[in-house]
Amino acid sequence: TRIGMSFIGAYKMCAGEAAVADLAFAAKHAGVIQMADILPARRARGPNEPGGIKFGHFADMVQSDRKYPNDPIRASLEIVAAGTMLFDQIWLGSYMSGGVGFTQYATAAYTDNILDDYTSYGVDYIKKHHGGIGKAKATQEVVNDIATEVNLYGMEQYEEFPTALESHFGGSQRASVLAAASGITTSLATCNSNAGLNGWYLSMLMHKEGWSRLGFFGYDLQDQCGSANSMSIRPDEGLLGELRGPNYPNYAMNVGHQGEYAAIGGAAHIARGDAWTLSPLMKITFADPSL
Repeated sequence: TRIGMSFIGAYKMCAGEAAVADLAFAAKHAGVIQMADILPARRARGPNEPGGIKFGHFADMVQSDRKYPNDPIRASLEIVAAGTMLFDQIWLGSYMSGGVGFTQYATAAYTDNILDDYTSYGVDYIKKHHGGIGKAKATQEVVNDIATEVNLYGMEQYEEFPTALESHFGGSQRASVLAAASGITTSLATCNSNAGLNGWYLSMLMHKEGWSRLGFFGYDLQDQCGSANSMSIRPDEGLLGELRGPNYPNYAMNVGHQGEYAAIGGAAHIARGDAWTLSPLMKITFADPSL
């Protein structure tokens, strides 16, 4: 943007920021890393837009496991924080909704230490009952056990502390936070993003069973069919978590999910101590401190 505005100012141009910026950047660097896949034509977006960034690539961009190698909880939750900013606030809140913002979805995920507490509880639980991070088998029984424990703990905290409800005043905020804690904990326990997604969706189903609703009408569309879709490896319904993204069909227009999904994918690789989540090229590129 700065390069584009410099061109426009120097040459008294009337418009064309995007085209000028791309031209100047390519000329200066002689190469561009394409971070995002192409979006459908009906989205009316150019190449390399936020909506095309795969969740696995986003986890690599965040670099939190490099900064906090001995703190898998912090490393995972930093992906949530960055993801809610990019996907909820910028992509869905500005690009796709014309400036609504969705600020409270992001703040619910990275302020007040509520998600931190629920996730820490879950990690303590897996250390006590499943041998520690990365030690549990990726089975439905393990998913059921961990996600149930974490989700019920979170629901009990909301019922016991009114200030937690005051902070997360919307049902969909609470649903996002409970499911994120359940999914990330399951992912850290099993080193498996698919198990983590199953933990997320189990949390949603239990939450709705207990409190009768999740969020606004349409919020839980993807959560109602997510358990089945995470058991099926089909590109339109069951792609591996790291390969899904904001434009994955069921995820495309619901806030309060995408940053958390990215963290569930990243947590599986953080638990294993992997050098990257999906792409070493993306990881190395965003390790550059000059970016």
